[in-house]
Amino acid sequence: MSAALVWFRRDLRDFDHAALHHALKSHERVYCAFVFDTEILDVLPRRADRRVEFIHGSVAELDAALRARGGGLIVRHAAARDCIPALAASLGVDAVFANRDYEPAALARDAEVADRLRVLGCAFRDFKDQVIFEKSEVLTQGGSPFSVFTPYKRAWLKTLTDFHLKAYPIDKYAGHLALPPAGEVLPSLESLGFEPTNLAELGIEPGMAAGRRLFEAFLKRMGRYKARRDFPAVKGVSYLSVHLRFGTVSIRELARAAQEAGGEGAETWLSELIWRDFYFQILWHHPRVVGASFRPEYDKVAWEAAPALFEAWCEGRTGYPVIDAAMRQINHSGYMHNRLRMIVASFLTKDLGIDWRLGECYFAEHLNDFDLAANNGGWQWAASTGCDAQPYFRIFNPVTQSERFDPDGAFIRRYLPELAKVPDKYIHAPWTLPPIDQKLAGCQIGSDYPAPIVDHARARERTLARFAVVKGADSAAADEGDA
Repeated sequence: MSAALVWFRRDLRDFDHAALHHALKSHERVYCAFVFDTEILDVLPRRADRRVEFIHGSVAELDAALRARGGGLIVRHAAARDCIPALAASLGVDAVFANRDYEPAALARDAEVADRLRVLGCAFRDFKDQVIFEKSEVLTQGGSPFSVFTPYKRAWLKTLTDFHLKAYPIDKYAGHLALPPAGEVLPSLESLGFEPTNLAELGIEPGMAAGRRLFEAFLKRMGRYKARRDFPAVKGVSYLSVHLRFGTVSIRELARAAQEAGGEGAETWLSELIWRDFYFQILWHHPRVVGASFRPEYDKVAWEAAPALFEAWCEGRTGYPVIDAAMRQINHSGYMHNRLRMIVASFLTKDLGIDWRLGECYFAEHLNDFDLAANNGGWQWAASTGCDAQPYFRIFNPVTQSERFDPDGAFIRRYLPELAKVPDKYIHAPWTLPPIDQKLAGCQIGSDYPAPIVDHARARERTLARFAVVKGADSAAADEGDA
């Protein structure tokens, strides 16, 4: 009787699952496994990590769902590169199935696992599952990978057919699921060396059922997505990013829903899903972006060595309310609204002149939905070093951005209670509030709330000078103005 092992990773669901579908369809007995990989977990800086808790809860739900189907999860806490071949040998399977990852470290790990399995006479089969199009499936007419989003999007949409959005059925073959060996139990979060976080307090629920609820709620307001998505105080986005990151929802189902809904809101949201594919293919074709500028000439830019300014940015003490509120949001919840991600990234790189890689690493450590491809792409876009990035002379004005996207200061006041009584007129630039009014508002600038750590206009001039080294550019292009 043929047997296979499905190795779950970024795909914690029991529906529309490529690797699980193919394993069940081709083998009579299919085991399922998840590894809490010590090579990933051991280097995390904190033992209270919201992502680990989210994964743990999602794995528990997946195990229960598979058991309801007659199977279950074998869960290990070990180095995956060692554990998976050993598990395949002990179970006597002839193939290991997994959904494909695209990050350089994961590719190296999978190549090593495949080599070890080959020695055992066991195949390693991986499948596209976390994107709609991967690798070289969408290329320019000249056969090269895209580096600009808009033509990539046009080609993506032209390539798309109903087949690409079709779900991989599981129910039809679920009878092939095998029970885990006797005595298998899910390790506790504490036994993994981690402790509970504030996930429950934040209302962030792990697992497929929670992902389904968020998705169904978003479907009702998808039509308003374009109009509302840029306002952090408004419920305009889907909040599905962490579920996409860990695969508790299906990218095919999300894209199919957007296609079927139609209209500006759905089309704009689909564009965001296409951006996700775009950055995955950039990482695949240009793995050097991990640690280096996509546009190599931008590595000439000399960034500031300013640890005190970086610390103020990290802790939300810049004196610019929209920046500080956004940083308090990520520090408290592991979430940051996409518009705010662009604003704080521009501020770090263009106002403070600090290397984008430091901001990228900070987000990587704190974001619940951290994804290497999207995080790297977003930071390089903001810093003007990446593919299809905003020009270096396009510099977000933090006050203007705040006035535009949080006009009444509702988001700011949520995370900066010390500014609660500051009038709307001054909430975006409280240092302009007259001294007597500061007293009336109970917010003395410089004591209750910091004064700005940098002057935006002067910082802008320094940025233009800093980027003048790129291709001999000079600051004449600065006439484009602030965004």
